[in-house]
Amino acid sequence: MPADLAVIGLGHHGLPLAQAAVAAGIETIGYDPDPRHLTEPAAGRTPADIRRMLSGGFRTVTDPAELGRVRTAAICVPTPLGADGDLDLSALGDAARALASRLRPHTTVLLESAVQPGTTETFLRQLLEEGSGLRAGRDFHLAYSPGRTDPGSRTHDYANTPKVIGGLTPACTESAAAFYSRLTDKVVRARGPREAETVQVLETNFRHVNIALANEMAVLCHDLGVDLWDVIRCAETKPYGFLAFRPGPGVGGHGVPLDPGTLPQAGRTAGRPLRMVGLAQEINTRMPQYVSQRCATLLNEHGKSARGARVLLLGVTYKPDLADLQGSPATEIARRLMDLGASVSYHDPYVHDWRVRERPVPRADSLYEAAAGADLTVLLQQHRTYDLQGLAVKAQLLLDTRGATPVGSAHRL
Repeated sequence: MPADLAVIGLGHHGLPLAQAAVAAGIETIGYDPDPRHLTEPAAGRTPADIRRMLSGGFRTVTDPAELGRVRTAAICVPTPLGADGDLDLSALGDAARALASRLRPHTTVLLESAVQPGTTETFLRQLLEEGSGLRAGRDFHLAYSPGRTDPGSRTHDYANTPKVIGGLTPACTESAAAFYSRLTDKVVRARGPREAETVQVLETNFRHVNIALANEMAVLCHDLGVDLWDVIRCAETKPYGFLAFRPGPGVGGHGVPLDPGTLPQAGRTAGRPLRMVGLAQEINTRMPQYVSQRCATLLNEHGKSARGARVLLLGVTYKPDLADLQGSPATEIARRLMDLGASVSYHDPYVHDWRVRERPVPRADSLYEAAAGADLTVLLQQHRTYDLQGLAVKAQLLLDTRGATPVGSAHRL
């Protein structure tokens, strides 16, 4: 049965796109070689969301032949950082080849995966043209649109978040605009795919650089004996020239900082390294180590050694109220505390099984009981279900890395 849209990759970007398309009445199929993306829904979607999508006509397919029967194909596969620090485009290459051999004339191909500027015009275009015998911009439309999902958000959804698009040709841009205008209130046309790709580079790096500044301020303010959280509270009253970012135990999530000047890629435009991005990544990557050191120092100041100490980690996901562990700093913090000899356990209402070094970490069933019995409780993620005032009363020693507890009730980052 033909469909209007095929979403290739049902993870962080693909599942929200498929859900928005189904809600808009678009006949949609989902193609993903990893079936876990349906049994373990990403991007804040729940099994109930999947059931609603299926009742709305959504179908998942495993036969790539189905990709040749759609008008629009959106590639949303993951492109994580590889061991060499470059983006791993292997999933994108597999998706492109699967689609190319079935690509029909007049199809609109959209890429939403995080990529380096130039990837759509070079890497993806070449694979699609070689595999199909068709020419992009003449026989089929090709465009890039950066993913802008805000997992778990109650205020920003697909409809009210503007969609940036950049096509290979003006006709490609308009074809992409016609599709996305069915899903969102506003479509923003970039000059071309490279500009659209670079939008994602800027947006992702903006987040990392500003969080890095907040993290550096957290370390400085602790050394100076200054209440950083009060500093931020006051600074954000400025009506211009300031946007509040807050520190934390590290930076998680699916958006990785991208530096097109330092990561080699065939066909990229030569440019100077984004030195600030590299420094920001260095600072943010260092935060789990800093948090672990603060834990050891706090224990020592209260007459206890990290070796043998019972440490309870609260909230191990990368974002509040979301069952997503992608890039969460909790894993490295747990590893470092274990290396110091601490006995680590955790509590998280969204995570029922958590493993560090392939070994299960004990999960606390009763939050207050666990906090009362732990030598140190560390708030890593501020889930809405946590009663922080009650927690501060029960915990023997509490380190708050999110500045969420009442003033004076806990040690803060």
